[in-house]
Amino acid sequence: MVIAGGGPAGLTLSILCADAGYQVLLIEKEQYPFHKVCGEYVSMESYDFIRRLGLPLHEMNLPVINTLQLSDAKGRLYAFDLSLGGFGISRFTLDNALYQIAKSKQVELVAQTKVLDMIFEKDKFIIHTTKENYQASVAAAAYGKRSNIDVKWQREFILTKPAKLNNYIGVKYHIRYAHPENLIALHNFKNGYCGISKIEDEKCCLCYLTTAENLQSNENSIQQMEQQMLWKNPRLKEIFSNAEFLYKDPLVISQISFSQKSQSENHILMIGDAAGMIAPLCGNGMSMAMYAAKIAFENIHLFLQKKISATQMETKYKNEWRQLFQRRLFIGRSVQRFFGNNISTSLFLKLMKSNKWLAEKIIRSTHGTAF
Repeated sequence: MVIAGGGPAGLTLSILCADAGYQVLLIEKEQYPFHKVCGEYVSMESYDFIRRLGLPLHEMNLPVINTLQLSDAKGRLYAFDLSLGGFGISRFTLDNALYQIAKSKQVELVAQTKVLDMIFEKDKFIIHTTKENYQASVAAAAYGKRSNIDVKWQREFILTKPAKLNNYIGVKYHIRYAHPENLIALHNFKNGYCGISKIEDEKCCLCYLTTAENLQSNENSIQQMEQQMLWKNPRLKEIFSNAEFLYKDPLVISQISFSQKSQSENHILMIGDAAGMIAPLCGNGMSMAMYAAKIAFENIHLFLQKKISATQMETKYKNEWRQLFQRRLFIGRSVQRFFGNNISTSLFLKLMKSNKWLAEKIIRSTHGTAF
């Protein structure tokens, strides 16, 4: 079994396969531990599952988040209860902890290695990397939002012309700021929104999504864009003016796409953001990645036990993935269309505030159920 990508999806799949007694090779282009652009809020749907993987979340003193606060572009606030809620943990901490668990279970981990291609040939997968080539009977791709492999394979979302749903940038900081532990806040600005929530060690994750056009119109300067665009929301101006920023430069990722993706390519199972990305404002991309790894493992296990064929494994995984996540992604994309616009955002938030049933239904539908 070979897995390309060592984030929450790839690491989870590697641990499950190792626990079942399979030989697993996981390839990651970075060296652990490392930071990633991510909102770092995890839906409680995955809390017990992560503990079963071997990570003692209950001993880590992590912030439990049960309230959502939203502001429109002018800074007017609206608050909502999160019935399921979530917890805060950085990707730096989560990925490294899962990496240590995978190592302890004899997963073969090859870091600082880039996967160049994955080819299916004569019932085997050949994986080309910057170091050497590998072969496997099963392969999964968990390399995140966008990769050189997506371009090489000419995946459909790559070929789509730049548009509102497929040409975003994400920017992340870790900061120290007096932010309530139980609260995740999303503050709107023109063509974007910025989230803030507590993570471990009394730090906050400050992460925003906006269009590439916003950056281009500000001479491709992150700092200029923040001051000219984000600071027009007084809530964001206050945070950026008074927070202690914990690393010199932000982490930035470009060409983020929320377009629909396929859940398998060339008979390779796609998991995590490689299979489909939910809008960050829904706050459970990491949970979905780990849940997808779980259902991928269940079908891989059946195949390796010779209970289903390779074709059945691929088909079952795609169908189960869509049944679990397609509606969530649709709602996430739909809600995102109302954000980052002065008028539509305000109207949408007023509607949510006046209609408690609608607000609860939208929030519940994007947070899933425990697995």
